[in-house]
Amino acid sequence: MKLAGLASNRGRNLINVADRAPGDAEFAVVLSNHEGAPVLEEAAERGIPTEVVEREEGESRESHEERVLDALAEYDFDLVCLDGYMRILTETFLESVPTTLNVHPSLLPSFKGDDAWGDALDAGVRTTGCTVHVVTEDVDAGPIVTQEPIAVREGDDEADLKDRVLYEGEFIAYPRAIRWFAEDRVTVDREQNRVAIDGDDGGDFPARRLQSDDRVRELRYGENPHQGAALYQDPTVSEASVVQADQLNEGAKKLSYNNYNDADGALDLIKEFEEPAAAVIKHTNPAGCATADTLAEAYDRALSTDAMSAFGGIVALNRQCDADTAEQVVESYKEVVVAPGYTDAALDVLCAEENLRVLDVGDLGDRTDRLTEKHLVGGRLVQARDRKTLTVDDLEVVTEREPTEAELESMLFAWHTCKHVMSNAIVFAQGTETVGIGAGQMSRVDAVHMAARKAEEHAEGKGPDGAVMASDAFFPFPDGIELAAESGIDCVVQPGGSKNDDDVIAAADELGLAMVFTGARAFRHD
Repeated sequence: MKLAGLASNRGRNLINVADRAPGDAEFAVVLSNHEGAPVLEEAAERGIPTEVVEREEGESRESHEERVLDALAEYDFDLVCLDGYMRILTETFLESVPTTLNVHPSLLPSFKGDDAWGDALDAGVRTTGCTVHVVTEDVDAGPIVTQEPIAVREGDDEADLKDRVLYEGEFIAYPRAIRWFAEDRVTVDREQNRVAIDGDDGGDFPARRLQSDDRVRELRYGENPHQGAALYQDPTVSEASVVQADQLNEGAKKLSYNNYNDADGALDLIKEFEEPAAAVIKHTNPAGCATADTLAEAYDRALSTDAMSAFGGIVALNRQCDADTAEQVVESYKEVVVAPGYTDAALDVLCAEENLRVLDVGDLGDRTDRLTEKHLVGGRLVQARDRKTLTVDDLEVVTEREPTEAELESMLFAWHTCKHVMSNAIVFAQGTETVGIGAGQMSRVDAVHMAARKAEEHAEGKGPDGAVMASDAFFPFPDGIELAAESGIDCVVQPGGSKNDDDVIAAADELGLAMVFTGARAFRHD
C-alpha cells in the first residue's frame, strides 16, 4: 500500500508510520502546506519525496486544494494520512483522492477541536485517548476506524497528557488502522457513518486487546532489589487468587514479587485435586505435593519429598487450615501459607511466626480464569490456560504389562502435579504423594536423573522403588525409560507422540514396565 502524508508541522505520526511500515505500507510522498516544516526534512532523510504547497494570501480553500491535488497527481497512492494538517478539507479534495484518515487526540465524539488535551483535563475525565477516523467535511466527525484509551493521571498537566496520548495512543492506533487498510480488512460505510473491520471480533484472542488493571499496591521490589514492582488486579476475575487474598497477620511484612509469583503457582497446583491436598513451592516449582485423607497428613507427605528444598518455601492447602497442619508448617521456616480459610487455633499458631505471611483466598470454587500471559520486550504472549484434567478413560495402555488400579490412580496424581513443574519435567510418585521431582532441565534424561537423585537422597521415609513416573512430554529415546527402571520405577505416564515411540515401548516391555500414553502434553515454561 502506498500512502500520501499531509502535515503542517512535525508530522511525528507520519514519521512513526514511515519507520514502522505497518502492513508493509510506505509513503509515496509527504506534503506540507508550510515551507520549512520539520516533517519535510525527516521525510527526505528517509528517502521519501516531499512537496510544499502553501496557501496564498486570500486564496480560497478550494483553490489551494486544487494545487495540492496537482502536486500529488504525479504520485500513486492508496490512502491519504493527515497528521496535524491544520486545514479543513472540502469535497474538492476528499472526492478526488482515496480514503483520507486523520488522528485526533481524544476519544471522539468527546473533546473535538484543537485543544482536546486541555478540554479533557478541564472536564476531569479519568480516561481520554485518541481516535483514527475517516475524514469528512464535518470536523472531527467522520466514521471511526479505531481508538486507543489513555489514562488521565492525578497531577497531569497538558504537556504530560499530550505526550502520553501521542506516544502511547496515536503511535499505536494510527499504524494499526493503516495495517488494516493494507490488509484490505476495512469497509467504510459513509451513509451509515460506520467502519467495519474484518476479523476485529471477540473471542479469547481478538485483533485488538485492551486491558485495564487497577494497581493494588506497590511492592518492595521486583525479582531483585534493584527492580521496582507493583501488583495489579483484574477486578473481573472471580476465581480464588492470591491477588485478592486477605493477609491475616497484618503485622508481618508484605508479600514480595517473588512471593506472589510462587504463591500463585502453589495455589494453581492444589486446585487440581478434590481430596485434601498440600503443596510446597520453591522458585515456582513444587518441592513436594500430596493428597491424603487429612490435610495434616497431606502436608506431611508433601514436605517429606524434599524438606531441604522446602525451606523458605510457599505452602498451599486446598482445605481450611487446622491447628494440626499449622503446627507442622511452623516446624521449619516458610515464607507464605495460602489456604481457603483457617481455624482460630490455626491462626494462633501461624500468626505467632513473625515472618510468616498468612493468606486467606476464600472459597476455591471453580477455575474460571481462561487466559495466561507473559510480557515480552515489545509485546506479550497470550494463551489459553492449561485447565486440562485427565481421567483413567483418557489413558492408553501401550505396554504388555497393564497397570493396576492403584498405579493408574498414582499416574493421574503424578501427571496433574507434573503440569505445574517447569519443563523439562519429571515427577516420581508413590500413591498420591511425590517422592522425587526433576524440574527445568535442558534434557529429559537430566530431569529423570534429578528426580531419581531427589528421591534417593532427599525424600524422607520413601523412595523411587515401585514408584510411577510422569513426564510432561514424550521420550524421544529409550534412555529416559531405561534410567527410570534402573532407579526403581515400575510405571510410566507420558504423552506419547515421538517418532521413536515404538522403540520406547519396546524398551519398557523389555524392562517389564507398564506405560500409558495421555495424548496430552503439559509443557510449562514460566
